[in-house]
Amino acid sequence: MSRPPTFTPPPGTRALTLRTSRGTFAALEAGPLLGEPGGRALLLPGYTGSKEDFIAMLVPLAQAGYRVVAVDGLGQYESEGPEGQEAYAQGELAQDVLAQAEAVGGPVHLVGHSLGGQIARAAVLIDPEPFASLTLMSSGPAQVSPAQQQKVKLLTEALATLTMDEVWDAMQALDPPEDTNTDSAALRARWLRHNPAQLIATGRQLTGEPDRVAELAAAALPVHVVSGVTDDTWPVPLLDDMAERLHAHRTVIEGAQHSPNTDRPEETAKALVEFWDRQRPQ
Repeated sequence: MSRPPTFTPPPGTRALTLRTSRGTFAALEAGPLLGEPGGRALLLPGYTGSKEDFIAMLVPLAQAGYRVVAVDGLGQYESEGPEGQEAYAQGELAQDVLAQAEAVGGPVHLVGHSLGGQIARAAVLIDPEPFASLTLMSSGPAQVSPAQQQKVKLLTEALATLTMDEVWDAMQALDPPEDTNTDSAALRARWLRHNPAQLIATGRQLTGEPDRVAELAAAALPVHVVSGVTDDTWPVPLLDDMAERLHAHRTVIEGAQHSPNTDRPEETAKALVEFWDRQRPQ
């Protein structure tokens, strides 16, 4: 679980409701104070995460001249979703991303962390035209590692029989939170607002995702693969190999693990800006 440093939008950012052709989504936004932005970006969080996982990156990205919007996907935290799991099929979530990109105004630099990267990839494979680039952050070529598959399986089974409160208590007993500046009450409050159907449906996606790297390479979109120096969800050598297969730009964030966006937000923002700047017309 990503642990953002705060759930309160810092100065220079604002909470907004992103209105799209597929409904409304809770979002956080930041942009340059003066003039038109040099580009726009849409940031998608991972499994059990939320838009706040990017909160410490928003101002640095805005200061570099970009308008950035981080969203809660359908059924995540403050974006309410239906109870039926069919609403959270990967194709449906990908269509949501296309609608979000249209609402932000394109072409947009698309960034997906972990599960968000696989949803972002699915959106690009439906239609690459709305996007200026794709950044896959700690998001691998196919299903998650065997150890993570087992964790997701256990979580899915628990969600089918226990309340969200009971599942949270069980998770804390099995995997106590690391030392963090994040208020544990805020993490719990976020968890309780996730829709269980979304977690079950997307958990199954993480454990059964096929390798679609060749399809993505054929889309001919600039791709950036970002990770920490270690990753227990997709091993770093696997991400290295994926980057080679995609002919992608590759960045490893020193001092970061599976969530560079929360582990080293300023360094991660700098890496995104350097990649995005390269995509600007000369």
